[in-house]
Order: sequence, then structure tokens, then C-alpha cells
Amino acid sequence: QVQLVESGGGLVQPGGSLRLSCAASGNIFSINAMGWYRQAPGKQRELVAALTSGGSTNYADSVKGRFTITSDNDSNTVYLQMNSLKPEGTAVYYCNLRAQRSRFSRTSDYWGQGAQVTVAS
Repeated sequence: QVQLVESGGGLVQPGGSLRLSCAASGNIFSINAMGWYRQAPGKQRELVAALTSGGSTNYADSVKGRFTITSDNDSNTVYLQMNSLKPEGTAVYYCNLRAQRSRFSRTSDYWGQGAQVTVAS
């Protein structure tokens, strides 16, 4: 079993900041990447930011310069620092882990339970 536990969502005013955390645990042999997706009401889930095991990052154009993804490899935890938040950032944010559970298993995607982020005055 692989478990992802998210924390850090909440209500913030426009221009404010929040930090999301996601801790992965369980049978993890190797991690390919960790990242964050979000899904706003009535919209498809979209990539916000991703961080590969090699240290490469990828951000949605809408968050570049405002959001930063980092990780603590010792604890398999990924963070998303969100600054200068905008109302259109209101969504449920999901942590994603792309990993292998053993040397012989395929790479699979695992998801956190989701954290609500609401940006409103």
C-alpha cells in the first residue's frame, strides 16, 4: 500500500500565501516524480507543478513565478508554496506520486485525498 497524506489547505485572501504538504508512505521502491494537480468546480484536473527525482521542475504557465515546488527526499514529502494567490486558484489540490512499489513492478500513479484551497476576500 502507498499512502499520501496532504495538509495545508484553507481560505486565504487574494494576494495571500499558503503552503501545501504531502507525505508519502508505504511500500515505495523508487520515486519517479511528485507533483500537484488541481481541479476547480466544473473543470478538468490540471497539472500545477511537478518535480522529478532528478530535480527537474515543471509548472503550469498560470502559476510560474508565484508557486514553488520542493521536496524532502528523506521523508518522501513534497511541498507547494503558493504566493500571490488569485481567486482563480480556488480548487481542490491533489498530490500525485509516480513511483514503483518494487524493482519488478510497473510505475504507477498514486493520489492524495485532496486539499481545498479557497481564495476569496
